[in-house]
Amino acid sequence: MTNLLVLGGSGRTGIHVLEEAAARGHHVRAVVRNPDKVQAPAGVELIKGTPANIDDLRKAAQGAEAVISVLNNARASDNPWAKPVSPPAFMTNAARSTLAVMGEQGIRRIILASTQGAGDDWAHLNPLMRAFIKGSNLKAGFADHDGVDRTVRASGTDWTLARAVALSDKTAGGPVRAAERGTDKPGMRINRADFAGFLLEAVEKDAWIRQAPLVWNARG
Repeated sequence: MTNLLVLGGSGRTGIHVLEEAAARGHHVRAVVRNPDKVQAPAGVELIKGTPANIDDLRKAAQGAEAVISVLNNARASDNPWAKPVSPPAFMTNAARSTLAVMGEQGIRRIILASTQGAGDDWAHLNPLMRAFIKGSNLKAGFADHDGVDRTVRASGTDWTLARAVALSDKTAGGPVRAAERGTDKPGMRINRADFAGFLLEAVEKDAWIRQAPLVWNARG
């Protein structure tokens, strides 16, 4: 059993992280804005707060052995092209504060949900996709993921940036695969529940330390 701090636990992927972590017997503490609106599994401790407030993070991180962040930028709707409503660099600033608290409290392990195309993976995207991102509301989210990527890599912690291909709420089409870019051909999507399981396994197995694997569902 590990004492975990989860950031973004009220989101569409985050709720799967809470459920999976609780099912695996971990002690979980999650920072959420409105605990009354989160249907967390039994045993998950909800802390009212925001990762934008470093004092909220300090309180929630006490006793944690690892951090899982599934933060994302909020949008006006669930449509991926919708206008972003989060403050600029929300994820980057939250990552910077989280890493500062980890340093204060002696926490070394952090796993963050990222995306294909973030950081040095940008060059591997199809040129048409890159042009589309630059001309759409997606560019703000990618810029923020880039900021997280740079911040985490410079931290000296035992980090993992799990780069999901397109996230899906549909039932998984096959087993989970992960590989750094160039070592295997990734699939098209990853089920959110399976992605949550991958994040937990990275903690449990001390896997993918200081790496940024792509994560996808292989066809069954």
